[in-house]
Amino acid sequence: MLKYLTVWLLALLPSGVLAQQGLVAGTVLDNSRQPLEMATVGVQGSPLGVQTDAQGRYRLQLPANEELVLVVRYLGFKVQEKSIRLQTGQELRVDFVLETDPQQLRQVNVRGKNENDTREQVSVTRLDPTLTKTLPSAFGDFNMILATLPGVTSNNELSSTYAVRGGNYDENLVYVNGIEIYRPFLITAAQQEGLSFVNPDLVSSVEFSSGGWQPKYGDKLSSVLNIQYKRPTSFAGSVTGSLTGGSLHLEETSKNKKVSYLLGLRHKNAQYMLQGLQVDGQYRPNFSDGQAYISFDLGNEPEQTTLGILGSYARNNFMVKPETRSTTFGTRQAPLRLLVGYEGQENMEYDTYQVGANLSHRVSDQLLTEFILSGVRSLEREFRDIEAAYRLCDVNTLGRNDMGECLRERGLGSQFDHARNALKALVLAVESRNTWQLSSRSTVLAGAKVSLEQIKDRLYEYGFVDSSDFVRPAYFINSELNLNSQRYNTYLQHTYELDSLKTITYGLRASYWDYNNELTITPRVQYSFITRQNPNLSFKAALGLYYQPPFYRELRNVQGELNPKLKAQRSVHAVIGSDYLFNAWDRDFKLTTEVYYKHMTNVIPYDLDNVRLRYYAQNNAKAYAAGFDVRVNGEFIKGAESWLSLGLLTTKEDLLGDSTLVYNESGEILGKTPRGYMSRPTDQLLNLGVYFQDHLPDNPTIRMYLNMVYGSGLPFGPPGRPEFRNSFSGKSYKRVDIGFSKLIAMGDEITARNKVSLESLWIGLEVLNIIDAKNRISYNYVSDVNGLTYAIPNFLTGRRLNLRFIAKF
Repeated sequence: MLKYLTVWLLALLPSGVLAQQGLVAGTVLDNSRQPLEMATVGVQGSPLGVQTDAQGRYRLQLPANEELVLVVRYLGFKVQEKSIRLQTGQELRVDFVLETDPQQLRQVNVRGKNENDTREQVSVTRLDPTLTKTLPSAFGDFNMILATLPGVTSNNELSSTYAVRGGNYDENLVYVNGIEIYRPFLITAAQQEGLSFVNPDLVSSVEFSSGGWQPKYGDKLSSVLNIQYKRPTSFAGSVTGSLTGGSLHLEETSKNKKVSYLLGLRHKNAQYMLQGLQVDGQYRPNFSDGQAYISFDLGNEPEQTTLGILGSYARNNFMVKPETRSTTFGTRQAPLRLLVGYEGQENMEYDTYQVGANLSHRVSDQLLTEFILSGVRSLEREFRDIEAAYRLCDVNTLGRNDMGECLRERGLGSQFDHARNALKALVLAVESRNTWQLSSRSTVLAGAKVSLEQIKDRLYEYGFVDSSDFVRPAYFINSELNLNSQRYNTYLQHTYELDSLKTITYGLRASYWDYNNELTITPRVQYSFITRQNPNLSFKAALGLYYQPPFYRELRNVQGELNPKLKAQRSVHAVIGSDYLFNAWDRDFKLTTEVYYKHMTNVIPYDLDNVRLRYYAQNNAKAYAAGFDVRVNGEFIKGAESWLSLGLLTTKEDLLGDSTLVYNESGEILGKTPRGYMSRPTDQLLNLGVYFQDHLPDNPTIRMYLNMVYGSGLPFGPPGRPEFRNSFSGKSYKRVDIGFSKLIAMGDEITARNKVSLESLWIGLEVLNIIDAKNRISYNYVSDVNGLTYAIPNFLTGRRLNLRFIAKF
């Protein structure tokens, strides 16, 4: 009001007086270059003065031909003065950058915002990307840290996939610098996987949302992982090595800071880990990838116009010649053993090329616009010719000389599997994103995206079973599929701060797919507030629709056919949560709790086998997921962040037209009855994750890292028996990885001749699966001479030692 009153009064002055004046204008910023609103800009010894707007700008009419002193004041900052002298009619620009005043800050409580504070967002967790480098895991994969978060399930140390709050692996969004990332299509088992796309050496920030996210993110049902790659400020690099692979990364910026680059190369060799599997044979798993991110600052002012180019190439080549397998299962009183001999080999090849460009331009202080181009090219081949002859027998538990040997045969048989599958996929996308800062409290985001998909899939596979001299076909698929389609997406959202404690975000998202001619509109809203009585306690809630239009994998059924009438899966997310900041042992902690419910319709059922999802390609189910998540994180040990996560979940689905058999007391079948709700493949009641760091009190360079995951059993059932689908509960998944490390600081030894020197060396010893848990990933089914079917568990890796080093320069 003071600014407008001053202008109004000046307008009433005679024109002769105005002619003797000049104009001074500029901005007032803090030492981090952020605008300061309501800062006072005045003239020393005069009542003339104005206050800055939300962008820190001011304009002031002053008398000409006089020596004046401009004075800027803002609570918590040092007073700044500048002397000026204006000529008649002159317009002078004077900017101020204020420094904080420690004396004032000690006397006044100032409430502000922290960029890492997620209390205004629902189900959002920000992670320190450097923790993934030291997290003990089989391959140092970035996604392994997600498994320690509440509501996130990853019951396979060989896989980078994860499920969130009852969803599956295909329901998660991944963005790197605003560019959407895709995973391969044909992978069937975890040992065939390479590394996840995200390279932890290149990451600057990680934001993970497990539900109720804003409209600006795409159309999936379960989660959003938003990654930002670094913009280097100087030369640096690192080399990482272990028994399971290694990596190299470099980063550099030009002298004028206009151009910078990131380069990351990784190689993974899983042979050491795969030697612990049940199937003995010749494993040749080789996975490599390279990524580069180049940033250009094209504007006259810093960060005004920037261009980021991301390119990557991933090569996965998995070959195995299985030889033998021996699995003992059953009970201690009546153990059984499956012996298998193999002939043939399996070869999987995946080549993925991805490129993206993000052009960002700040049109004004209020408007930021982005233009994104991206493309993905995937070439995948799956060759298989394997014959397996099996023998099922009872194990002797009473004898002396033949203790543990086969006592009596229960069944003999063989199985042959043949596959010649090839897939080519091309996805191109163009997107526009815009951000309007209407005021210091109001922000509008809007965008649109158009994508083109071309997929060619050649399927030719068959198998047969020979049991008791009776050969029968197990399956036969021979099809050639082509999918050419376009998708259109748009979103609009508004974030408004009702006051310094309350924030609401609302908006909607729309999508259209020309393959099934379906238009979806999904409104979403978030609300959060910090309590006035206790600023450390906040509450938040979200409600919205989340539709997932089918992608290629959902469209294809088990017979290798596409269903063009398939519609988007629909889900209503309702989330209520709270954050509580507290202090214990003179250290800061955060307690996060959330209750959620997801009601799903138009559900596409699927069966889970290892990491392969076999979709029914029909909207013939409805489902729900409900649960409770809690996480406490902080420095349990000073200088080392740790956390404990707990998730409780129940998720069920009801298939239309399914039924179960009804028996009488004599075991005779009376008929069928609708089955109703049954467990979904990801129905895991309890999920516990722990990440803990410790170090010697007098030597923090010697550390211990503990990564512990526990998940209750997942449901399963025999194939071809829909009445028993997901009827049985599997064994729990439990794994403890522990690591010990020593950090050796090399000091500053840069010389004029040698511009590159070793900064530090990190050496670690890891004991993977220290409890040697026999975790199960899937089941094979064989029958004996009496027609009884047995579920043979497929176990994951046992205890392994791993040596790692990280050299930074």
